Amino acid sequence: MTAKQHLTRFSAIVLPLAAVVGMSSAAQADEWTPTRNIEFIAPANPGGGWDTLVRTTTRVIQEEGLAERSFGAINVPGGGGAVAWAQIARDSGNPHKLFATSPPMILVPLAGASRYDHTNFTPIARLITDYSIVLVRNDSPYEDLPSLIEAMEQNPQLSVGGGSAPGSMDHISMAGLAAAAGLNASDVNYIPFSGGGEAMTSLMGGHVQAVITGAGEASGQLGENSQIRALGVSAPERLSGALAEVPTYQEQDIDYTFDIWRGVMGTPDMPAEAVAYYEDLFAQMLETDGWQQARDQLGWIDAYQDSEEFGAFLDEQKEQFSTILGDLGLLGE
Repeated sequence: MTAKQHLTRFSAIVLPLAAVVGMSSAAQADEWTPTRNIEFIAPANPGGGWDTLVRTTTRVIQEEGLAERSFGAINVPGGGGAVAWAQIARDSGNPHKLFATSPPMILVPLAGASRYDHTNFTPIARLITDYSIVLVRNDSPYEDLPSLIEAMEQNPQLSVGGGSAPGSMDHISMAGLAAAAGLNASDVNYIPFSGGGEAMTSLMGGHVQAVITGAGEASGQLGENSQIRALGVSAPERLSGALAEVPTYQEQDIDYTFDIWRGVMGTPDMPAEAVAYYEDLFAQMLETDGWQQARDQLGWIDAYQDSEEFGAFLDEQKEQFSTILGDLGLLGE
């Protein structure tokens, strides 16, 4: 269901005046609203995909006046998300705490690096799809993906950094790219960092030769006077805005795409009324001019799912990623 359809479903329900006047106090109590400010957690350091999603949505909600209470962006880095998940899991039922999520929510637990997975939390909504992008420094000898892949084949120690843990999103994305290009995926020298910002700092310092990260979080750093260069993006076709000049993997004869979905989850056992409130809030946000402008600048694509749909999608992702990790020998015990 699209955000517009979601909104239409609610707006199409028109209650007769008599029914509104006679509405019971129990029904009124179901219309939950926050009683204090909301903690919106990015489970990584500033500069990564989770952080970008949290800060962008927080800003748009505030600027568009969609909520009476403010959303506070909070960074809780460590373990590819595992540190934040452990903290959030202890706050069961709290309706004033949300966190950004994406494939690591599935991948990190499957790799055995977190005791908590998506089933321990409350799905709120999937918001967007992003894509992976491979970056090098401007003075790098690698002008395109084939030249980087060839160098990786000749030198297995060539390091590629990413903003998530081994066996997590950036690692799987890079391993899949290498495999599609004819390399042994398990031979990729992947270097994990606690967020895309730290990975970029390492690239600029010459500590890794390339970085794979979210296209959206990299878009603001690309441009005429940028110190980094993009070699390729995992989208099925070219993106818009600052990423319009970046070729896809497929354009470079590597038949591989990788979607990075991003969404919002809540604490374990979050009350259903709070879930409904946030579902509607984020659906409204996607319809605003402020969101659409930010989305286009970041190269994101709207991909809204409500709580029920998102939960089913996460179950499907677990099945798919279990197979991929098993093939790479990265499935945890």
